[in-house]
Amino acid sequence: MTKISASLFAITLCAQCLATAADTPPPLKIHTAELPNGLKIVLAEDRSRPVINLQVWYHVGSKDEKVNRTGFAHLFEHMMFRGSKNVGPEEHMRIVRESGGVLNAYTSFDQTVYWQTFPSNFLERMIWLEADRLASLDVSEANFKKEREVVKEERRLRFENPPYGTLLEEVLKNTFTNYPYKHSPIGSMEDLNKASITDVQEFHSLYYVPNNATIVAVGDFDTKEAVALITKHFSSIPKGKPIPRITTKEPELTAGREVTVKDKKAPLDAVVTAYHLPSLGHPDTYALEIASAILSSGQSSRLYKRLVYDEQSALAAQGQSLFLEGPSIFFGFAVVNQGKNIKEVATSLEYTFGEMAEKPVTDEELGKAKNQTIAGFILGREGVQARADFLGRCAVLLNNPELYNTELENYRKVTAADVQRVVKKYLAKNRQIKLFIQPDQSAAKEAAKQ
Repeated sequence: MTKISASLFAITLCAQCLATAADTPPPLKIHTAELPNGLKIVLAEDRSRPVINLQVWYHVGSKDEKVNRTGFAHLFEHMMFRGSKNVGPEEHMRIVRESGGVLNAYTSFDQTVYWQTFPSNFLERMIWLEADRLASLDVSEANFKKEREVVKEERRLRFENPPYGTLLEEVLKNTFTNYPYKHSPIGSMEDLNKASITDVQEFHSLYYVPNNATIVAVGDFDTKEAVALITKHFSSIPKGKPIPRITTKEPELTAGREVTVKDKKAPLDAVVTAYHLPSLGHPDTYALEIASAILSSGQSSRLYKRLVYDEQSALAAQGQSLFLEGPSIFFGFAVVNQGKNIKEVATSLEYTFGEMAEKPVTDEELGKAKNQTIAGFILGREGVQARADFLGRCAVLLNNPELYNTELENYRKVTAADVQRVVKKYLAKNRQIKLFIQPDQSAAKEAAKQ
């Protein structure tokens, strides 16, 4: 047998991986329908394995909450498992699991999604479960108070206790001035505490209605039969009132601004530089996503390499882009190394963005970022749940389910010139919101006294 060196084998394997990543996933044959009560149906039949992922997308997220009434969308993610007319508390989960399935839910800025993956012979049972809780959820004061305590504890564990746990909330609060992305989906403790059962019932009756819901299913079913089953169980649920949509506009930022934030849990100084981006689906978002990967994806990213490796001015450096139905954002974040100056670290962050605006990224950087993005796109659509997730996103947030089959090409077309153009346009100094996060020394001193 001919011997192959380890390096040559690695190169061969890498080439095979890239060739695989360059493949295009098989297209979905998408069927859409709408019931008289406004319920939308988006189905993709896939008979390759005997499983189905069924999702119900409610087009309501944290941005739809009223001022001083935050956290309601996420609260209902929990309350939807508290029982309905024919299903007891937690029984929905038990039925799915006893059928051999799994389930969960999530809430974001723009949507709340409930999903279950199960053997395909249980399709009608799962459709019935979702219809029963849409038609007759038990929005009682007892259920409300119980789940409110669960949400409050989740907030403590995920946001209030960890170091920099409220960083995203500070970024949102200081990046948006008008648009209701100013708060995170978890809501504030103050708002949760003062919420009443009447507030909660009004929110439910407005948004949890057929004309604000989309059923998404991918898997082993006959499309005609699935539509008939959905019609059978959902068509009698009355249509709700017209859904109010956000019309607020976020003003264009024409001059940068700076904010200093005191954080009781922060062990070291940190700095964030945030920028407004266009909405999800805008033609520039594809180049911006590639730019985001070059700036902040992994330890070879520009931010990490400059601030952590080269300058050693930061213990950690990363970035994140949030592409949303409304105005989106990108922010870079660095934890300042001991003995280093926070202003100098902020200047390095700014310089890193400016450098990408002044000259094109290298072919190696562009190729790596595109390969990562494309591979993630393909691998992230291998299972029925992943396909349904993306199909729901296209149908509900982009109002075009057929984008499922075409969006990959938008990433493949991105060039170095595209990356340079969008960085220069959107990550400009006059569009910058800079947050200096400093440990709250007064809190530490007070704790030491006790």
